[in-house]
This record gives sequence, C-alpha cells and structure tokens, in this order.
Amino acid sequence: MLKINNVKLSVYDDQTKLKDKICKLLKVNADDVLTFNIIKKNIDARKSQEICFIYQVAVELTNENKVLKRKLKNVQPYKMPVIPKPIFGQDSLKEPIIVVGFGPSGLFCAYELAKNNYPVIVLEQGSCVAKRQQDIKEFEKTHILNERSNIQFGEGGAGTFSDGKLTARSKDVRVRQVYQTLIEFGANEDIMYEAYPHVGTDQLQVIIPKMRQYIIDHGGQILFDTKMEKLIIENAQIKGVSTDKHGDIKASNVVLAIGNSSRDTFVELNKQNIAMEAKPFSIGVRVEHHQKMIDEALYHEASNASNLHAASYRLTHQCGNGKGVYTFCMCPGGEVVAATSIKDQVCVNGMSYYARDQINANSAVLVQVDSSDYGDGLFAGMNFQNELEKKAYELGKGEYKAPVQLVKDFINHRKSNEIGNVKPSYALGYTLADLHELFPPKIAESLIEGLKDFDHKIKGFSTSDAIMSAVETRTSSPVRILRDMTSLQSVSHKNLYPCGEGCGYAGGIVSSAIDGIRIAQKIMSNYKQPKKDSCK
Repeated sequence: MLKINNVKLSVYDDQTKLKDKICKLLKVNADDVLTFNIIKKNIDARKSQEICFIYQVAVELTNENKVLKRKLKNVQPYKMPVIPKPIFGQDSLKEPIIVVGFGPSGLFCAYELAKNNYPVIVLEQGSCVAKRQQDIKEFEKTHILNERSNIQFGEGGAGTFSDGKLTARSKDVRVRQVYQTLIEFGANEDIMYEAYPHVGTDQLQVIIPKMRQYIIDHGGQILFDTKMEKLIIENAQIKGVSTDKHGDIKASNVVLAIGNSSRDTFVELNKQNIAMEAKPFSIGVRVEHHQKMIDEALYHEASNASNLHAASYRLTHQCGNGKGVYTFCMCPGGEVVAATSIKDQVCVNGMSYYARDQINANSAVLVQVDSSDYGDGLFAGMNFQNELEKKAYELGKGEYKAPVQLVKDFINHRKSNEIGNVKPSYALGYTLADLHELFPPKIAESLIEGLKDFDHKIKGFSTSDAIMSAVETRTSSPVRILRDMTSLQSVSHKNLYPCGEGCGYAGGIVSSAIDGIRIAQKIMSNYKQPKKDSCK
C-alpha cells in the first residue's frame, strides 16, 4: 500500500474525481488501482483565489514497486494503523467494576469492559438522553432547573449537547478505535478522515443510547438518577460505593469518570482524603457572529461553493501580561446554550447540529487563569467559577437570562444600549450588561487585547455587530485527582481509577473516550477475561 500526500481538488469538484487525480499523480491507469481510502481531508484557504481540498490517500495498486521506483514526490510506502487487542490478566474478578459517570470517558470505559465480558455497573446521577431532552426543554420553557438532569449531567455528559467535535491532537491509535465505534453506532464515515470531524448533538443523541443498549445486552447495568455519595474505603483500598438510591454496592475497582462540573463530588472526595490538586483552567465568554460573515471572511469568493461546510476557525493570542487568549469549541451554524447545573447561576456553552445550518456561528473566547487570579487552595479555582456564575446570574437580572454585550462596546468600555444585526441565540433570554462588572480587570483587559488581535485575523471579528454572552467557566476541571502514571490508580487509594476530563486527564470527547478505553484496558490487564455470558 502507498500513501500519497498533498492531493488537491478544487472546492467545486466532486469527490468522485479523486480517483482520476490519483491515477494522474501516480501515472497509472484506473484498472491499476485496486482500492483507495482517504486518510485525511482538509481545506487549504490560505490563498483566497486558490481555496482547495487537500487529501492524504492510501492506495493499493497492482504493481506498487514499479511506482515507488519512479520516486514520485509525496508518494511513500504505507501500512494502515492496527488497533492492538487488549491484554488480559491472571487474577480472578470477584466483584463487578463500577464506573461513576456516563460521559464520554465513562461510556467508552464501560463499553470496552462489557465488550470483553467484564461485569460493569455504571452510576450516573443524571438521566438518560430522552429524559435529559425533556428536562432541558422544560428548563428553557419554565426557567426551572433540574440540578441533576441538564446540559452538564446525564447520559453522554456535557458533550451530548454540544457540537460533537471529534478533533484530537493525540497520536494514540485508540483515536481510530473511538471513530470506528461511533461509526458502528451510526456516525458518518467521514469522521475517519475529516481534519475537524464532528457528529453534532443530533447524531450523538442517537448514537449514545445505542451504545448504552450494547452495554446492557452484554451484561452491564446502567443506574440512572443514582448519585455516588461516597466511596467505601478499607485500609486505603476501595471496596465499593455508597449511593443515594441503591445503598452500598461492592466493587473490585471503581472508575471515577465524573465530569468537570462535579463540584460537590470533588468536595466529598477531599473529605475522604482522596489525593487531588488544584489546576489551571480558562474562563471567558461566547462570541456570536452571522455564519455568513465567517464563511465570507475565510472562504472569500468560494463561500457559496456547495461542497464547503460552514467555516470554522481557531484563534490564539499571547497577551503582553503573559496570559493566553484563545477560541475554543467553535460551533459553526450553532447556538449558545444554558449550561448551568446550579440554581441561580448562569454559565453558557455552544451547541450545533450535524448540518451546522443555523444563522449564527459561536465560539468561546477564553483567558487562561491560575492561582494568581483566584488565590491558593484546593478549591479556590472552583469557588472562583461559582462566584462568576453567580455574578452572571445577577447581571442577567435573574431567570437564568444571560448578560450580553456587543464586543465592540466591551472593547471600548461602554455598556450596550441595543443589539445589532446579530441576535443572541441563547434560548432563555438575555439582558444587556457591562461585562466589565463581571470580570476582574486583568481578565477583562486580556480579553480586550485578544479580541483586538482576532479582528486582524478575521476581518470584523470584533468591530462588527458581534455579541458576547457570559459566562463560560466549565472549560475544564479546576482540580486533578492524582493517579500513578503506570498503574493509573489513585496515588492514595488502591483500586480507584481517576479517569477523563473531570479528573483532569482529558479535554474533549475523543481524549476523554481514549482515557476511558485506556483505564478499561488497564483493569482488564489485571484480571482474567470472563467467559462469554458469564456476567449476565
């Protein structure tokens, strides 16, 4: 098999022309091509007059050695990555494995265990996807929050009601395993090769329940609306968990796959002397533009090409004061959503459907923060998040309305008196406010510096009618639950496996899923594989 880099197609050309392009580059006939697969597809928009798709392709030919002897540019031998099979241990498993949390890390951990016949019990304090959908709609309609079932908590975690981004910087071969699993349960096959793949909230809400059913069909148990109250500990070893609904449940191992919003759980774990530390995170706002403006700014004359998806961006800036400002979780053709999980507090996030066809684009614009901003102490950062969300609620004048301000007014230190052409998409309503009343001066000035820089990179980013909604605080966990990097167990307690984003070891759907698989495989490497159907 050969790999060809830098195969170009016009954005106006259909992908069916790719084979002809391959034949031309390799100087072979169509009959010489046995198979070909796209490894990677990206958009090159650096030159406004020459926007094109760039492909990396794996090709199987009748005579590959003949082609290699030509020493063609961008052509080399290639082997498809192989996902290694799990290694199983020798100890006998006497109790089931408990997974606490059913976000991406917990979902993929439980799936990997169930697929290999290991008995697994999942505890999720929130509800299943269908019930979450109802609770979120009810919240948007009545402004009455269910603190256990919302955009943060429930089946699939916060990612279920997001853009469903699957970008991953990791070189771990398990990235392919995550993609293949999602495709198996209904995702589009293009996630295997798109440079910035996504599935959208609509697809995730179908895929995740199918994965849940697979776990159940293979002997796993899913206990929704069940909160872990504390761990059962004997001599610094985990023996199970105590729950609010099902009492004490014994376990051989406990996987902590809690989300980064699990603030009361962090406090309880600290009371039980689970080793943890404070970590930096980021805070900021959601900025909205018309998607058409972003398309035109990035695609220029090609913005109407039918083969192009809604344009997205990723921007960064290093401030003079040392702080980093960057865009995060950009949602083309999406909406800003109410992501709070605590009464009388406001925080926002972004969401979009697979089609990304709504009028506004939105992205978080974030400032990196650390103990110099919020003080020392294990929960100083978490308390800082809480205080910002309370202030945002107050600035929004209650009822979970978001405080909003025109970006250009924020930059010029003036309160917005009216919005422009860009209407806030936040469903619970909004209140015009001065967001300088929300952020400490150093954070606000960093935001301003970053926003000014972004306007140079995307014309009109900050000088148009762009609107900013506050506050975005749930970007990553404010703490890390410490684990040994070899055994992956807690450094303070045996048989406890901190896992995923909430415990400080991932950031996003794919990296969280990979960490869940990694933990499952580590546990399996300690125990014999149960016989098929033995856990049912």
